[in-house]
Amino acid sequence: MKSRETLIRLRKFQVDEKRRRTVQIETMIAEFERMTAELDREVKAEQDRAGIQDPSHFAYPTYAKAANQRRENLVRSIEDLRVQLDDAKAALGEAFEELKKVELLDERDQARERADANAREQMELDSIGIMRIRNAARA
Repeated sequence: MKSRETLIRLRKFQVDEKRRRTVQIETMIAEFERMTAELDREVKAEQDRAGIQDPSHFAYPTYAKAANQRRENLVRSIEDLRVQLDDAKAALGEAFEELKKVELLDERDQARERADANAREQMELDSIGIMRIRNAARA
């Protein structure tokens, strides 16, 4: 039974680790999306200051070009993180299924042990009852 308890603890630890990883990726995506929105605002403000909206214009602000590039990098990173998030969620689901399998096996074993203990107790009570009936019949 000790090894089953250890296996359950291990599976719970794995589920927790995969859950933490999933939350970490979701947090990174949210942060990158926030940064992307902030860069959008900054580019818009810079374009408004310069009065030039066309990135191919020779006088387009250098800061706006750099911010646009940074934003594109963040968008690519978000796309990569979404793939990682899908993988992490799949791994979390698998780990959770493994945990449930082990827990169900443990519950089944415990139920069997309880049933065996109840059967032994019932046999003892039956034998006590039979002895009392025999003693009562002799008396």
